[in-house]
Amino acid sequence: MGIVKVRSSSLLGIDSYPVEVEVDISTGLPSFTIVGLPDTAVQEARERVRSAIKNSGFDFPARRITVNLAPADIRKEGPSFDLPIALGILSGTGVVPEPPRDFLFIGELSLDGELRPCNGVLPMVWDGKDRGIKGVFLPKGNAKEASLAKGMEIYPASSLREIVLHLKGESPMEPYEGEEIEVEDRWEGVDFAHIKGQEHAKRALEIAASGAHNVLMIGPPGSGKTLLARALPSILPPMTFEEAIEVTKIYSVSGLLPPDSPLITRRPFRSPHHTISHIGLVGGGRVPRPGEISLSHRGVLFLDELPEFSHQDLEALRQPLEDKFITISRAHGTLRFPSNFMLVAAMNPCPCGYYGDPEKECRCPQSAVLKYRRRISGPLLDRIDIFIEVPRVEHDKLLDKGLSESSASVRERVIRAREIQLKRFEGTNLKANSDMGPAHIREYCKLTDDAEEILGSALKKLSLSARAFHRIIKIGRTIADLSGSEVIEASHIAEALQYRPRFLI
Repeated sequence: MGIVKVRSSSLLGIDSYPVEVEVDISTGLPSFTIVGLPDTAVQEARERVRSAIKNSGFDFPARRITVNLAPADIRKEGPSFDLPIALGILSGTGVVPEPPRDFLFIGELSLDGELRPCNGVLPMVWDGKDRGIKGVFLPKGNAKEASLAKGMEIYPASSLREIVLHLKGESPMEPYEGEEIEVEDRWEGVDFAHIKGQEHAKRALEIAASGAHNVLMIGPPGSGKTLLARALPSILPPMTFEEAIEVTKIYSVSGLLPPDSPLITRRPFRSPHHTISHIGLVGGGRVPRPGEISLSHRGVLFLDELPEFSHQDLEALRQPLEDKFITISRAHGTLRFPSNFMLVAAMNPCPCGYYGDPEKECRCPQSAVLKYRRRISGPLLDRIDIFIEVPRVEHDKLLDKGLSESSASVRERVIRAREIQLKRFEGTNLKANSDMGPAHIREYCKLTDDAEEILGSALKKLSLSARAFHRIIKIGRTIADLSGSEVIEASHIAEALQYRPRFLI
């Protein structure tokens, strides 16, 4: 009968690679074998495919069936090969012509032949588009997601039988025309206008949002650290379509796409609890999947009660904060997940939370205070740009019925500052001031003589590391952008120095 080849795709991390499903039907004792390093979900496809073919009104051949998933040296996982395997068998028995070679076939089959949605369809279809594939057949539940890959012919189906009738020419399907989806330019959540006091913290968060800088807030319980962090997304600039696609690919692979929206249109805000597992935070597993730091890509990762996270978890943040990606190494290979996020962390100044508070006495012994602070290593603190002291809110400000400046007006200034940066970095892969390296700082950060004098003095008195030195310049560059200045002035450096830690390191 010959060998039938059907094109499909699989995932390796958040990237896709082509898989060719080869089906051979020969004489001999009836058997059904799948080779090519299939995992348990793929092995179980034998029973799903057998039942789906029978319950769709077709005969399952009582022959020796061998299915190979090529390339055979990469482990295949997931149920997305059900559809191409079923079509390969039906084509091998003459029920349908051989599926077209310029189309992908992706989908999980239920026992009655219905097609169920799969995870990771967007990166699969996008990769097929880059390789010159014409179109894709997939479950209806994945149609909107797949339509984001413009230029691909999308044929969504509800059942195996529907695709068989289309391939036979008896009931042709119409390609799916996806709707235009725009990245939303609004935020529904905590607004700066409803946060009483804390003007210094709001200013620091405005600078952080303007340059995508990392932030650590330190203050007693109830001072508003968590509320400030949850209001931060309201002043962040909207994502570009390219950024939205990057984030959507990660959520697609993780199975976290909202059912009503095929595109993640708002910047992510992830707030894992300190009891999260190491794999849950950084990613990994037997088949590596993105963790919280990758789910925060192009958005905000908020770590409340920072010292309560395990030492292993905190030290794992050092690479993504510096390199903007996380590397996961396993026996079968090394994967890289994008992790370009803003870290926003909050902590108390001591175990009881009231060290330095003017109204409540701290009851922690000095040794306990030092031990608590040492849970956060110097190298990690060195990767945080802005340190904010968030004191107790004064009573008169709590009783004030007026509103503070709204997030909308703050956001306008942030967007203008980001536009200045995008224009400055045009032709490079930089998006914000925090992305600059030492070479970029020398090129884009011009200081006045007074600013250099203040910075030089601070370098000696504060014993700053080279990384901290460069981060102060980057913060100064962001403050200059907010003020519309082309050069970094003394006042900009002076304000940037205010956001260095006073007692942690």
